[in-house]
Parts: sequence; C-alpha cells; structure tokens
Amino acid sequence: MVERWAKRAGGVPRGLLRFLVLNMLSKKPMSGVEIVEVIEKETGGRWIPSSGSVYPLLAWLHDKGFTNEMPSEETGIKRYALTAKGKALVEKQITFGQKMLNKLEFLVPLLIGKFQFDPNDEKILSRTKEPAQRVVKTLLDLRAEKDYQITEQVSKEIETILNKCADELEVIVQRVREKNSPQLVSAGNKL
Repeated sequence: MVERWAKRAGGVPRGLLRFLVLNMLSKKPMSGVEIVEVIEKETGGRWIPSSGSVYPLLAWLHDKGFTNEMPSEETGIKRYALTAKGKALVEKQITFGQKMLNKLEFLVPLLIGKFQFDPNDEKILSRTKEPAQRVVKTLLDLRAEKDYQITEQVSKEIETILNKCADELEVIVQRVREKNSPQLVSAGNKL
C-alpha cells in the first residue's frame, strides 16, 4: 500500500496541484479530465493526479468562489473558469512562488548534482553531474541579469543548443532502453 501511494504521490509538493490547476484555469476553462490529461502529458506520464484529488479541489475552488462552472456543452463535460477572485488568487500565488524561487534558485545546481541513482549508476554517471550543474547555473545567471535584454537571436541560439543537447541525450536513452530490453524492441518491431 505504501509503495502504491509513493508511486502516485511521491515527490509532489503539497499545494502543487492547486497551483497547477489555478494556473491552467487562468489560461482557459477546463474540465477535471482535461486537467489530468495536461499534467500527465507535461510530466511524461510520471504524475497522473487521481480524480479523487482533482475533483474535490475543483469543488473546493468553486465553493470558495474562485471558479464558476461553465454551462455544460452537448458532451456534458463540466468546465471551470476563474472568477475575478480566482484570478487574484493566481496572481498572489505567482508572486509568492516567484519570491520563493528567487530565494531558493541558488540551490538548484546543488540539487542537480544530488540526484539519487543506483549505487552502480552513481559511479558511471558521476561525471555528468558537474556539466548538468553548469548548464542550470548558467541559465540562472542569465535570468538574473535583469538589465540584460535577451534578443530574439540570443533566445534562438539558446533554444538551438538546448534542443541539440536534448536530442542527443534522447538518442542515448533510447539506445540504453533497446540494449536493456531487446526482447521488447524485437516484439515491437513485429507489430
């Protein structure tokens, strides 16, 4: 039972779901199902909030006057939209969250280096920590330059570099997956 709970909720900070739901609703009205689908997609399937957490949250937001229920469409799906009170709450949370991030962002490079790996992997991946920390620290340093206006050209250069890095890492991960599960790959090729 504990393992099942840890798999579903482990590592998700308290209040994160509320923040994410409010943030999503600030962009457009959404249903509980749509919210779950977006979170699942954005986390690569690593977190799929249960309906037992999303729907009570939506009901609470509605009861407190932070949302209104949109008229059900032909499909019968109930969507929620933020009220003025809900929009004010989102702004407060964003301001609070930004202040917290500003205070804690110096820890990010340290945390990157402290990912928990299997002891065998730790030895193998130890050389990757320092470069990963440098990338994150450099991005934080760039963000901290308040007077520096990032041009479209600089933004495109950063995007190109990060996409190339991500593409190359994804190729490596795919190669490792194929090596670790050749029977799954060959079965997939037959389909």
